[in-house]
Amino acid sequence: METPAPSLSAATKRQQSLALAALILGALAIAFSPIFVRLSEVGPTATGFYRTFLALPPLWLWWWLRAPRPSTAAETGGLPPLALILLPGLLFAGDLFFWHLAIKYTTVANATLLSNFAPVIVTLGAWLVLRERITRQFLIAMLVAICGALMLVGSSFQLGGTNVFGDMLAFITALFYGVYMIAVAKLRGSHGTQSLMLWSTLVSALALLPAALLMGEAFMPATLQGWFTLFGLAWISHALGQGLIAYALGHLPASFSSLVVLVQPVAAAFFGWLWLGEGLSSLQIGGGLVVLFGIYLARRAQLK
Repeated sequence: METPAPSLSAATKRQQSLALAALILGALAIAFSPIFVRLSEVGPTATGFYRTFLALPPLWLWWWLRAPRPSTAAETGGLPPLALILLPGLLFAGDLFFWHLAIKYTTVANATLLSNFAPVIVTLGAWLVLRERITRQFLIAMLVAICGALMLVGSSFQLGGTNVFGDMLAFITALFYGVYMIAVAKLRGSHGTQSLMLWSTLVSALALLPAALLMGEAFMPATLQGWFTLFGLAWISHALGQGLIAYALGHLPASFSSLVVLVQPVAAAFFGWLWLGEGLSSLQIGGGLVVLFGIYLARRAQLK
């Protein structure tokens, strides 16, 4: 029989509420990324490079305004901080490489859903690596949310159709992003959000630059609107969105946080309908509501 979770203080509950608000806002911010990627005038890998490179100035300003708290060798397990920060940077570079390619070869809803199967990976990692307490109630909530996400893209997912290659790329993205979230959650115990985001983003940009050049893609936007698109992707989806999610991972269970990020495919499907003309059926609308219900159940299961 499972033991009840200990009750939390009022201050901890307020901190959790603030982190949950940041997590939801971060998920909504990254939901704009498929739109920006679709509108980008450069190649998918080059878009990933600009997403991280152009995010460095606001992240540096955030880091400069609020100095990161120092970390010690004992806090980081005796490993150099740079070696630890390299890991999320490289994982996020892999996530972007496959994610941006996926958006080019499948629908916004498909790419967003399949890349957000990360909760399964994160929950397993949270149990094995972070020693989080995973309850039956949370597993049921996760199943409900994933079923809702399947409903969300059920009408557009076609085995053997033109979307299969992009769907495969999106699923690989989930592997990278799931491990990335575990790495960030682990590092947030010894590193401030500002330091972690700045240096991991720099690593991602350095990893994506040679990849973009080797892919032989269009590298420079042709119009001013193309530059605005890249800046929007970098500042809204990465600096704001991923920054808020990294902050939340320092105060909320990683398993729960990864599930809340499923707000992203719901919002992305809505944005795809609003700006890209991708239709929404009654089944997809119902799926979005089921996702939100699953997140509500997860909140009751994980946050006491």
